[in-house]
Amino acid sequence: MQSSGQEMAKDLVGVSADYIFFCAYLADLDDGKAVEINGGMLQNFLDALSHTGAIKQLKRILLVNGLKQYGAHLGVPKQPMHETDPWLEGPGWPPNFYYTQQHILIDAAAKANGAWTWVVTYPQDVIGVAKANFMNLATALGLYCAVSKQLSGELPFPGSKASYLAFNCWTSANLHAKFCLWAVTAPNTGNQAFNVINGDTESWQNLWPRLAARFGCKIPRVMFPGGERGKYNGFEPLTIPLREEPPAAAFQDSMGLAGEFKQSFVHQQIDTTKWAQRPEVVQAWEQLRDKYKLDQQAWEKATWLFMTYLLGRDFSCVVSMSKARKFGWTGYQDTWDAFEETFKELEENDILPPAAELKNSGADVTAESK
Repeated sequence: MQSSGQEMAKDLVGVSADYIFFCAYLADLDDGKAVEINGGMLQNFLDALSHTGAIKQLKRILLVNGLKQYGAHLGVPKQPMHETDPWLEGPGWPPNFYYTQQHILIDAAAKANGAWTWVVTYPQDVIGVAKANFMNLATALGLYCAVSKQLSGELPFPGSKASYLAFNCWTSANLHAKFCLWAVTAPNTGNQAFNVINGDTESWQNLWPRLAARFGCKIPRVMFPGGERGKYNGFEPLTIPLREEPPAAAFQDSMGLAGEFKQSFVHQQIDTTKWAQRPEVVQAWEQLRDKYKLDQQAWEKATWLFMTYLLGRDFSCVVSMSKARKFGWTGYQDTWDAFEETFKELEENDILPPAAELKNSGADVTAESK
């Protein structure tokens, strides 16, 4: 149950700030409930600032959103994605709590008559460390690689062939934090929304062999023996249909591509949620856990379904950074370097085993890919 603005104000008495970063998020598979929960959190927080009087000191508030802004969770979006792209709201579109939050923020700032301004960021597929909150790609991905090394030494891509060949962008959590500091203090960024990505465009076809090399694994000679939506050897696959009409279809007439955008799918040739429950996989994890004194919560809270989407979608996700560049942002992070830095930090936090030791070891468990 959410706290009201008045209840929240009791915990914020004596607390004030010139700049506020609002990053709170509670997931719910029901879009309507997600709107209610996340819109309510932001509205109650703003109400609490009014009750305590802290809003009088406020200069700027930054809200973190993401690529749901462009409907990337619903299927292939119009690409590259720009901040000026029309919002996908209204009849026929599911509720989107990002839009609700932004409407709340914009309306509140307007009522303040310019006393404070807002900034919204749209990071993509964030690469970072979050101990005891493992909704991030790097943790699940690192665990998959480490256990695969422990099992057979082979590293099949669990997602789809289309995803493996697609082009995507990522956002380093550290770079995003630096961007947020810049965006709340730069004089010309008030009342603006910005895409925030590393600045490069990458593909799993390039990153996956580097992952294999880092963890001491070998790449299968035939990565997709079952084809586009097949399965890898005897493992169970998973296919999730997305919205029948993808977001890009909303732009099809203006692009001269009427009828070209079909329903998108998320596919895993190895359903990693079920993979993580296999007895030999659990045993391999426990051996790694005991040998390197790893955090059991890393395994228990690894979000395999989150990784399913990021590795399984059958379309590219490319974002433009032009707007931020024009406003003066010069930050950049190589995506592989961001993964490498994050894996090292996960190792230091006893979430992943040290890859350097895994590379120099043979498979401790003999298991054929069934």
